[in-house]
Amino acid sequence: MKSSFKTIALIGKYKSPEVAGPLLELARYLEGRKVKVLIDRLTATQVKDVRYSALALEEIGQQADLAIVIGGDGTMLNIARTLAPHDVALVGVNQGRLGFLTDISVETMIATIGAILDGKFVAEERMLLEGQVTSGARKTFEALAFNDVVVSKGPKGSMLELEVRVDGQFIYNQRADGLIVATPTGSTAYALSSGGPIVHPSLSVMALVPVSPHTLSNRPIVISSTCTVEIVVRDNPEPRVHFDSHSRCDLREGDRIVVRRYARPISLLHPEGHSYYGMLREKLNWNRE
Repeated sequence: MKSSFKTIALIGKYKSPEVAGPLLELARYLEGRKVKVLIDRLTATQVKDVRYSALALEEIGQQADLAIVIGGDGTMLNIARTLAPHDVALVGVNQGRLGFLTDISVETMIATIGAILDGKFVAEERMLLEGQVTSGARKTFEALAFNDVVVSKGPKGSMLELEVRVDGQFIYNQRADGLIVATPTGSTAYALSSGGPIVHPSLSVMALVPVSPHTLSNRPIVISSTCTVEIVVRDNPEPRVHFDSHSRCDLREGDRIVVRRYARPISLLHPEGHSYYGMLREKLNWNRE
């Protein structure tokens, strides 16, 4: 089976000179496979003598069939949020240790990408979240999140008091250091370190995970991704809301954060034989067979 990837974009870790070598090696290989190569404009600043089209991410979203991200999971998070509206499939090449999202090593990059171009890959859809912040009747901020939306205490360190509703139904008033609304992808990120469950990415759910709650009975809750989560700040001098730690908005008492599933998923492509459970064993150092 042959793939339909005719135009492929290469995107590297932001301000990383180390990306130049693997990127140019991959670009030359793709060119030899008769693929049109695009390079992210910011990435191109780290590469000398670039002879490929350097475009902004918005333009890449409009033209590319596939984007290969060279870097780490943090880079993939940012690119996924940006390209999600454009239905561009993503492949992750990790320059360091294999990541949860970037699971191809630089050493095996050419062989693995070649197999993907030959149609030998596992496609996986991942959900994103969209969040809006309103102050009174005025919308003040909105952003997408691949991992999580996090409402957290401000720099002064005092606990948050939050009112939480799901589909309009009151769940609880909570005093805590914060509250995480996580996707299945984000279940292995901040939510995991806060005691949340690991959620298989094929599930269409969100996890509400308190951060250091004042009451031990406040436990993580897993809800359907069709739900709408509303969080109202009731008391804290300088709270904030973070979207994947890439975007943030300062909040005031009475501000409302509404989180729901984003309409479009992102498609991740993995090498043949990819196993989510095998990846967990590798990353979390679980016992192996």
